[in-house]
Amino acid sequence: MAARPLVAREPNERLQQLIQEAGCSNAGLARRVNLCGAEHGLDLRYDKTSVARWLRGQQPRGQAPAVIAEALGRKLGRGVTVEEIGMADGKSLSSAVGLQFAPSLAAALEQICELWRSDVGRRDFLAGATVAASALVEPSRDWLITPPDPVVARSGGTRVGPADVAAIRATTQMLVDLDHRFGSGHVRPVVVHYLNSVVSGFLGGSYREETGRQLFGAVARLTELAGYMAVDTGQPGLAQRYYIQALRLAQAADDRGYGGYVLAASMSHLAATLGNPREIAQLARAAQEGARSVATPTAMAMFYAAEARGHALLGDAVSCELVASRALEAMERRNPEEDPDWIVHFDEAYLADELAHCHRDLQQGEQAERYARTALELHPAHRVRRRAVDLVLLATAQLQQRDLERACETGAEAVRLLSGLRSNRGVEYLDDFRSRLEPYRGHRAVREFHARMDGEAA
Repeated sequence: MAARPLVAREPNERLQQLIQEAGCSNAGLARRVNLCGAEHGLDLRYDKTSVARWLRGQQPRGQAPAVIAEALGRKLGRGVTVEEIGMADGKSLSSAVGLQFAPSLAAALEQICELWRSDVGRRDFLAGATVAASALVEPSRDWLITPPDPVVARSGGTRVGPADVAAIRATTQMLVDLDHRFGSGHVRPVVVHYLNSVVSGFLGGSYREETGRQLFGAVARLTELAGYMAVDTGQPGLAQRYYIQALRLAQAADDRGYGGYVLAASMSHLAATLGNPREIAQLARAAQEGARSVATPTAMAMFYAAEARGHALLGDAVSCELVASRALEAMERRNPEEDPDWIVHFDEAYLADELAHCHRDLQQGEQAERYARTALELHPAHRVRRRAVDLVLLATAQLQQRDLERACETGAEAVRLLSGLRSNRGVEYLDDFRSRLEPYRGHRAVREFHARMDGEAA
């Protein structure tokens, strides 16, 4: 038998450069990749020899390239894509799906449906996908300078009418209610399957101009919801893709107001989750500028509140207070009867919640407590996750005032609420609170709080 010919591989210079930038040894990278893989349920057993093979050009299989990118991204403190580590072979080039604000409507619909298909199919490149830093703000620029699609009417395929649009809206509201009560871990698979199996058929159907605009508006809202649920299930890289496509759908719907909402309520909050305060403020200001002519006072209040969050995280108390006052003034002019359905949920309770975050981040415990209490008083009982988050905010504010007893009592109440939810976001808030308790770990109240948490987890 003839010997198998050797296949020459090019050294992976991109990976080498990133490893050097991260200041990581081959063994250190292997260890980080194994730990990162374990978080995704993968039993990876790489060592320094494995990394040496990657540097020589070997391509690991399955989800490994995405995990390597995520591990390096964590070390570097920014998003790293599979392309950046030089592992974008023909199969994984599609890892860029969903990250583009497509210039044409046809390209946008193709990309959106491919994102849904890939999500339902649990494609390797989406599992553990990291946020692409370059795509945090760039889509907002494209949205600002791109006019709405001139024509969206379509012929061919199943006829889509107003009743179909109404069905999407009703389904979205039902899913929102379930998400508030039980957390995204219970609901998100239903959303994605509905998008892929039903909604994709509507997009590929036949509809008139007015129906098409309404259809894209309804699908934009459901797509944004799927992105929010990705955040709540610990998948920020996937959420980013959904948010970009929701923004593109809002453009097709000729709904500048909702496009601003996606930037300020969704993409800027994603930036907050990732600790990118400058991008938070940039996205919120893009929303204000792009939707100023159509946004209601309620929407502007939310846009200003989002910007205030960015200033607070930057430690800029003066700018934060200035923009927060604009949010409060806009909310005073609010007329719910004028508001579109996508903003009616943003009320005094949600604004108080946003301002509580601002004061927490500015280390202003007394003000943070006041707004957290207001939010809790105003949020109805069915907003279970939001009330749990506000309880953690209240506990943190009490801790900032060195009131350990009350902080731990409030924290325990939040634990009880979150025990009935499947919400990664809620867990992250609790983890943050626990880390803030660490300097007081010897205190009796703190020990009792940890015991209660362990009891709830048992």
